[in-house]
Amino acid sequence: MSSDKKNLDLFNPDIKDNPDVHIPLAERCRPKKLEEVVGHQKYLHPDSPLYKQIHSGKLPSLILWGPPGVGKTTLARVLAVETGLKFSSLSAVTSGKKEMQDVISRAGRDIKRGNKNHLLFIDEIHRYNKAQQDGLLHAVEDGTIILIGATTENPSFEVIAPLLSRCQVLKLDLLSGEDLETIVRRALTSDPFLSTMSLTLSGMKELINYGSGDARKTLNLLENAVNILDTSKGQADISAELVKTAARQNVLLYDKKGDYHYDTISAFIKSVRGSDPDAAVYYLARMLDAGEDPIFIARRLIILASEDIGNAEPYALTLASAGFQAVHAIGMPEARIVLSQVATYLASCPKSNAAYLAVDTAWEDVRQNPALQIPLQLRNAPTNLMKEMKYGQDYKYPHEYPDHFIEENYLPEPLKDKIYYQPSEQGREKALKERLDKLWPKRRKT
Repeated sequence: MSSDKKNLDLFNPDIKDNPDVHIPLAERCRPKKLEEVVGHQKYLHPDSPLYKQIHSGKLPSLILWGPPGVGKTTLARVLAVETGLKFSSLSAVTSGKKEMQDVISRAGRDIKRGNKNHLLFIDEIHRYNKAQQDGLLHAVEDGTIILIGATTENPSFEVIAPLLSRCQVLKLDLLSGEDLETIVRRALTSDPFLSTMSLTLSGMKELINYGSGDARKTLNLLENAVNILDTSKGQADISAELVKTAARQNVLLYDKKGDYHYDTISAFIKSVRGSDPDAAVYYLARMLDAGEDPIFIARRLIILASEDIGNAEPYALTLASAGFQAVHAIGMPEARIVLSQVATYLASCPKSNAAYLAVDTAWEDVRQNPALQIPLQLRNAPTNLMKEMKYGQDYKYPHEYPDHFIEENYLPEPLKDKIYYQPSEQGREKALKERLDKLWPKRRKT
């Protein structure tokens, strides 16, 4: 049997017609024509560039970027049907350069014989390394293959620039609730098995919520619900409670190496920064439920305590550091309690990024003027030669003066009036601002 025949998909009649092989509902309901595709209308409506390219027979190579279950594989297969291209499929997880070159060689031979062009679909194309991706360049450029790569990762980071420049990138979003409802109702009325049953669906809302924008996940959940449904009394209802039972546990869409990881931690940090402890603890729970490393979260909270709270509440850094140590010591599930305490306190604190801005502004001056001389009175003088060069001479020891302060220039001469640290009026930092304004009236005059 050829490798093409081994693909367990709806395009394989050996599988489809074998009564001993169970085809999941999501596979049975996979669209076969463009008009059956649900969602992504910004790319598929009749006036869109892609729609016109499809019907002109001039399909470009594409990178389909989006979360699981939004139809990347389906769209690739439908495009092959609509454009009359021969469909070949590889997974970057299980195939390498040899399998890829075999498809390209076969496509080249077919073109020479006057046969159809090949559409090569590569699932999870971001899993190919640079050398493997390089192997696609010439075949894409000379038209030996039309490439459609699917990825859940940002292609700007995971697909090499030369290949990316030869493809159009389509960002496929999560399916809407309306999209998922359309898909579910179509399954209930069109699927050869479900359409023979007398089913009602009062738990549609729960099914859509658990589906989380993922058609495959939604249909799998529907199938699980049907499988545990008691149909002995004739008409049966897929209720909200049944959907919850079928779900068993709501595994949220989250990939610790993918965009959802970064999106969720970003939402968490921005919620704490925005002084919303309710949103912060929600995203915390969401990350922990998905299996995020609690040490990673604790580490980010330490950074936030300095970057976004700073001297408005110096204790925030102490608490965040203690929280990190506690999380490291006890682990999950109890670590969630520590993280909740730290996150909600930090979210409730007054905020200031003055310390963060101060060091970045100073850093910029250091880079632009790396050779500015340190004032002589501030230099160390461990040798006689240095003392003769007046290192440390005329230094005024602040503790010998009233209030332990003497107005002195500590900056390099060209920067003597530069202000880097601008305390806010928030929390404890307000008192620091008042003190500095009093100590340095000339420098800090407004």
